[in-house]
Parts: sequence; structure tokens; C-alpha cells
Amino acid sequence: MAQIDSWNATMNIPLKDEDPEIYKLIQQEKYRQYSGLELIASENFTSQAVMEANGSPLTNKYSEGLPGARYYGGNEYIDQIENLCRKRALDAFGLSADEWGVNVQPYSGSTANFAALTAMIQPQDRIMGLDLPSGGHLTHGYQTAKKKISATSIYFQSMPYQVDMKTGLIDLDRLEENAKLFRPRVLICGASAYPREWDYARFRKIADQHGAYLMSDMAHISGLVAGQEADSPFKYCDVVTTTTHKTLRGPRAGLIFFRKNKDPKVEKGEDLESRVNQAVFPSIQGGPHNNTIAAIAVALKQAASPEFKQYAKQVIANSRALAETLVNHGYKIQTDGSDNHLILWDLRPLKLTGSKVERICDIAQITLNKNSVCGDVSAVTPGGVRLGTSALTSRSFKEADFKKVGEFLHRTVQIALGVQAKAGSKLMKDFVATLEGNTEIETLRKEVEAFATSFPFPGFDVKDLTPNH
Repeated sequence: MAQIDSWNATMNIPLKDEDPEIYKLIQQEKYRQYSGLELIASENFTSQAVMEANGSPLTNKYSEGLPGARYYGGNEYIDQIENLCRKRALDAFGLSADEWGVNVQPYSGSTANFAALTAMIQPQDRIMGLDLPSGGHLTHGYQTAKKKISATSIYFQSMPYQVDMKTGLIDLDRLEENAKLFRPRVLICGASAYPREWDYARFRKIADQHGAYLMSDMAHISGLVAGQEADSPFKYCDVVTTTTHKTLRGPRAGLIFFRKNKDPKVEKGEDLESRVNQAVFPSIQGGPHNNTIAAIAVALKQAASPEFKQYAKQVIANSRALAETLVNHGYKIQTDGSDNHLILWDLRPLKLTGSKVERICDIAQITLNKNSVCGDVSAVTPGGVRLGTSALTSRSFKEADFKKVGEFLHRTVQIALGVQAKAGSKLMKDFVATLEGNTEIETLRKEVEAFATSFPFPGFDVKDLTPNH
């Protein structure tokens, strides 16, 4: 065998030896995940098998195009992987290949959404999605009075619908009235911070009144849909998009499902299937990430298992247990509860911002995110935080464990109230300065770490990890 030349000498050196700086940071991130309470609703812990596929030599291969129609040679195994991923995507959601197709190449959920809209409508056509302060997603057409924020509001005309200010539930009657004036070409159902089920039948009725496409972005709940613990959008929608890394527990990527018979009178090449595939490539993306597609296939195989259905059921049970704990302490929860994996906690009655609670929770090794609640005027200093139960359920947390998580959150917020009072102002810089050296939060952090490290961790071995502090 020929010898390795000097210019390739680094090619077979382990990361630990080749780049100790990056290796150390990865190890520190592993310990952070293991030693804390991960409550970000859009995050999860994926499996060892998914990470092995995602870190495989499939990353070396270029494969622009679709299986059987590539712009490069050498794709015989890549084609098999992508076809298997497409089959498993349909199987995971109980879909017939005669009625539905799927594109598994989107790099992310945001890319999937923009590609789906590009496939369905023309620039400056009209879309309606849930407003960001009401729990919607940026890619559903978000804009402010002064600026178009998302590309979907730049390239399409957008009018949001909102939740009812009193109940926190989507105001479907007002949506129907506004749709009669705006006449959207696409109606989007789906959210980033909405804790209740969707009335897909009502959305379908409103869309049909205007000959509009009905699109569901089920990114947050797709794992619950696959696990048959959340209502499925496929019965009513024309296009369904999702990420693959939230409740679906896969790698970071996106999927676009589309009805094959949506436009039966349109010639082949102009039908929805062709338009979706063309929108993904070459309109928006280049070559697909084959390593990620293989990892999606692994995750979808897992999502079709009986064990995953048990997982999805436990995610919701844990969410309800956490919400109940917070309500019992007198806190305000948007819609007074949850039907899925997330809880929207309204901190405005406490006169605390989501930004401050996010900051103090970080110190306590509890990870969550500040989030707008209905009525907020600023996404930078919102009045709430968003909590999710998917990741810790992947660590085998059950209801009793989430009640303890709720107690940790209660203690953290009470400490935050004391710090804010001592700071003498509501400015973040004064809050942070006063928090410095606080013994209560340090005591709590130690308790959180001891609790978190008593649970198993999926995906990698924790025995060789060392504390970051």
C-alpha cells in the first residue's frame, strides 16, 4: 500500500489529538447537556445511532438532484439511502405513497417552509400565518410595523392572525373574517409556541372559501403526530412541513410532505410534486446533506416503533405535570395548560421579563428561552418564557421528576424577584450585577446538577466527562 504523503498527514488523526481546543469545547458542551435541565421546547437529545449516521463518510458525497436523476456519478448507495428515508417518512406518519410524496433534502425547517411557499405561489401572493407574539414562527410571514423581518414577508404579502387576548386560543372567527378581506393564497397552521391542538377542519373550511392552499408547519409536534398523541394535519392539509430535531428526535433538518393529487388537471412537471422538488433544488438549495438524510432515516425508523409511541405519551404527561406544578404556585400559564410538549409561562404578573428569567436559569443550569406572550410589543424583552418536556423525557424523566423541575423553577423565579428588588431598577445590567455572587442561586445550581446527573443520558458515554467548574 502506498504511503500517506506529508500534506495528508493530519487526515487520520483523532479530533482529541488534532484539535484539542475544539475537542475540549465539545466535551464541555457534553457536560453542560448532561449536568443541566434542558427545557427548550425546540431541542431534544438524539440517539447514538442518529449521531453515528450524521457523522459518517456520507458527508463526502455530492448528489445534486433526486434519486435516479443526479448531476453527479457514484450515487448508487446515496440513492438507496434517500429512497429509504422517503419511504420511512411516509410510514412514520401512516401515509400512502399513492396520495403523498415527501422531499427529505431541506437543510432546515425554515428552508423547508420557504421552499414550500415557493412551490405553491408566486412572489407577492398573499399568505396568512399565526403572528409571532401569538406563538407563531418567523417563517410564517412575520413583520413589524416598521420592518419586514422574515424572507416570507419580504417576498410574499403577509397578514397575521392572532390568539384571543383573554383565552390565549386562536381566534378562528376573527381569522375567518379577516381572510374574507385579505383572500390569502396560502393559509398556514402551525406554531413555535402554541400549547393547544389545532382545529384543522376549521382551517380547511376557511382555506376552501378562497381556493387557498392549506399548509401545516408541524415542526414542534411532528414527533407527537408520529406517536399518535397529537392530531394529524395530513387529513386536511395540502402541504405539511416539519423539522426533524424537535419532538421527532432526529438530526437538524427539514421535510416537506405534499399531496400528489392536489392539482390533477395540471400537466406533469407543473404539478405540486414537481414544483416542490424544483423549489428545494435548484431554486433554493444545492447538493443535499447525505449524512443528515441517513440520520433522518434512522430517526424515522425509531419514530415508527412502539417504544416511540410510549415516549410521545410520556412527553405530554410530563408537560401537564409541569404545568400543574406551576399553576399550583399561582403562576399564569398561557391557555391554563397544555395539550403538547410545551408550556408558555406568562411572567408579566410578576413584573419580570423573560430575558431576566432566562439569564438566572442559565446560572442555575436550567436551560429555557425567553418568549413573547400575546400582547407583547417587543421580542427582545418579552414577557414570558417557553418550556418544553421533550429533551428531559428522552432522559427518562417522568411526572414526579417534572414536578421537582417545577419546584426548581419556582425557587429560581423567587430568587429573581429578590434580586430585582435589591437591584433597585428594572434594567438588565443592574439585575446581572446584583446577581453576581448570589449564594442562593449557587446553592440551587448545585442541587440542579446533582439531580440532573442522577439520570441517564442518550447518545454518548458520560463516564469520562469532567465538570466544567
